[in-house]
Amino acid sequence: MSDPRVTPSNGRVAHVSLKGEVEAERFVEGRRLMVQQPMANITDAPRGRRVSQLLFGEVFRELETYDGFSFGQAERDGQVGYVLTGALASPEAPTHWVTAPATHLYPKAHLKVPPEVSIFFGSPVKVVAEREAHLRIHTGHFIPRPHLQPIKARFADPVGVADLFLGTPYLWGGNSRWGIDCSGLVQMALMACGIDCPRDSDQQMALGRDLYHGEPLVRGDLVFWEGHIGFMANERMLLHANAYHMAVAYEPLKEAAARIEEDGGGPITARRRFLKP
Repeated sequence: MSDPRVTPSNGRVAHVSLKGEVEAERFVEGRRLMVQQPMANITDAPRGRRVSQLLFGEVFRELETYDGFSFGQAERDGQVGYVLTGALASPEAPTHWVTAPATHLYPKAHLKVPPEVSIFFGSPVKVVAEREAHLRIHTGHFIPRPHLQPIKARFADPVGVADLFLGTPYLWGGNSRWGIDCSGLVQMALMACGIDCPRDSDQQMALGRDLYHGEPLVRGDLVFWEGHIGFMANERMLLHANAYHMAVAYEPLKEAAARIEEDGGGPITARRRFLKP
């Protein structure tokens, strides 16, 4: 049975690749659109529950519009759902991406000019001109040069990336410095290091391999509970977005495991080491 989270079909419409596999009134290719605001929620229905987020510049393949929302699929990870149609625009081919936790968009290339809006780590942008300290992007705004890297640049340490989010408020379905959840943190960190990663913690169980019996934990290992995931920063310290601290926080694994089990979250279900590309 196909996973509805990554199957672009809602009964009314489906992607053409699913013809013969699902029932739908129409099968369409859809069109690629780009998020034009700092972030946009992906919900499970129009005005429904947030299941993920798209960042500024990320691509969403729209299959239909319905009640002010676009139904389709995120290009980043295949997440299916509904995005406000007004949040989407024609795509631009990105040349760089934001590698600071957040950055401001300035109307002029000067740090004392009030910025108009902020965008977040991971956001792809198209640079159209360069100044000494700023890069001008396709919207006409300027971004400080140190906050951008070429689109193919990648980090080497996922835990170091996750640490950039330290103190970020916990937000169910969140994917940014504005708010993030446990699996969103893992996804953003791994993808920033060039490692493909699905959105939800149960899907992330397919990453890498199980640790052997007695194999010690090392930096970068993933620890799973039912519905929860975190990174090991070293053999004893966990880094995770969690609802206990309501933030991204460090916590001794022994203490976190005892607290989670006491609160009804059950024991650790897996320890896995992802395979680097």
